[in-house]
Amino acid sequence: MNARLNYFANPATGKALKHFMAFGREMKGLPLPAATQELVALRVSQINGCAACIDMHTKEAAEAGESAVRLHLVAAWREATVFTEAERAALALAEQGTRTADAGTGVDDATWARAAELYDEEQLTALVMLVSFMNAVNRLNIITQQPAGDYKPGQFH
Repeated sequence: MNARLNYFANPATGKALKHFMAFGREMKGLPLPAATQELVALRVSQINGCAACIDMHTKEAAEAGESAVRLHLVAAWREATVFTEAERAALALAEQGTRTADAGTGVDDATWARAAELYDEEQLTALVMLVSFMNAVNRLNIITQQPAGDYKPGQFH
């Protein structure tokens, strides 16, 4: 499968995407645990069906020491016992923040309140920014059919 567009082939889009991806790298330094960031990025990508991002975040998480069991259970996190309460709250917020058309109201008050019990304001801001960023990246990849399978951990760092 070939991508419909090579974003980096056009100087204007390549420059814009370079800044966009730099934003993504900056997010890694925000005060949200690295494991939570990868789990959230993976779950948002699963919901959106972004194969390129599922490939990337599964491999990045594994490279960082995440267990195969937890990675396999992200799609069924509600029934899985391997996630912390904080991770579960982040995954719930990520799902509702991604499925805005399904819910109509976005993130409900109970989900927000639970996340706010477990994360401080800086971490909540990081979580909201991560969910928003991942939804944008997913759409860039899905629209242009970016292929999956060849990602190498650290490739975009």
